[in-house]
Amino acid sequence: MTNAEEILNKTLKIRERSEELAKKISDPSVIADNRSWQKLAKEHASLEELANASYKLENLISQKRDCESEIKKENDAELKKLFEDEKSDLEQKIESLCEEIKIMLLPKDENDEKNIIMEIRGAAGGEESSLFATELLRMYSYYADLHHWKVEIMDINETELGGIKEVTFVVKGKGAYSRLKYEAGVHRVQRVPETESQGRVHTSTVTVAVLPEMDNVDFDILDSDLKIDTYRASGAGGQHINKTDSAIRITHLPTGIVVACQDERSQIKNREKAMRILQSKIHDLYQSQLENEQKANRKSQVGTGDRSERVRTYNYPQGRVTDHRVNVSSYDLEGVLNGNIDEFIDALIIKDRTEKLEQSDV
Repeated sequence: MTNAEEILNKTLKIRERSEELAKKISDPSVIADNRSWQKLAKEHASLEELANASYKLENLISQKRDCESEIKKENDAELKKLFEDEKSDLEQKIESLCEEIKIMLLPKDENDEKNIIMEIRGAAGGEESSLFATELLRMYSYYADLHHWKVEIMDINETELGGIKEVTFVVKGKGAYSRLKYEAGVHRVQRVPETESQGRVHTSTVTVAVLPEMDNVDFDILDSDLKIDTYRASGAGGQHINKTDSAIRITHLPTGIVVACQDERSQIKNREKAMRILQSKIHDLYQSQLENEQKANRKSQVGTGDRSERVRTYNYPQGRVTDHRVNVSSYDLEGVLNGNIDEFIDALIIKDRTEKLEQSDV
């Protein structure tokens, strides 16, 4: 059995399930139950691409066998050469399709299609760090625009000089987590601060955390476990100044997790948003504990390492941005800060998939 046939065999059960689901979602009795139909339709959509690739691979393998048969019985040298060329072309197509199917067969991250919650915090470097946090928020906002995603600020703590001590925001859009999860870690900036009179380059850092927004969680958050404080929204001005105590700070007593939201003028809406963040943070904590129990090493996962991992350096004097996980550099600093970070994310996705393929039995 060839490698291509082995890969084809791995897809057959998935293909059968896809065919079964296609029949079910066309059944009037299933269509009548909207909730069941949506669940089955979602599963079918997740398998359809792989099922189609399986049919295509089967067809290419069949065509290759036909070519081999014609080559064996053909006596005309010119025709034989044509069949050999066709066989070579089919082998290239089969090899390419097999690589695509290997990636499709990898376990899916169930959070990839979700919205995300991002937190940016100034770290080492004082005010310079806070100023760079502002630029990272701008960079991710531009990146979201490029992908037609929506950014919703949940909470922001600004400095008098226009920097950001910390900001929490949601990025809404299909596949947001699948790409922005690679941004988690320490982002380092090297540049001459405006306050530096002697022109010396300073190094500052900003931490970025990325969490999938959890809509359905399998645990209850008890009211008795929450300490809720209300206060007046604050900031450097504009929409973040409020004359009423509408801002909300929620402390989850069992875990010590604290979240805040002051973006809305309504206390009720701020509480709803804060609870969304709290759910995701508690889920992430529980998931981390589970992984530790199973001896999973989160730091070994590309881009999902903890916040102490230095992931990228923005060097202003050289106009260079370097991602240290994949050793990819761009000399278009302005373009990167305007949201053009797909070069890094694409490289990180390839590395992630390559490492998973090496560890899998596909």
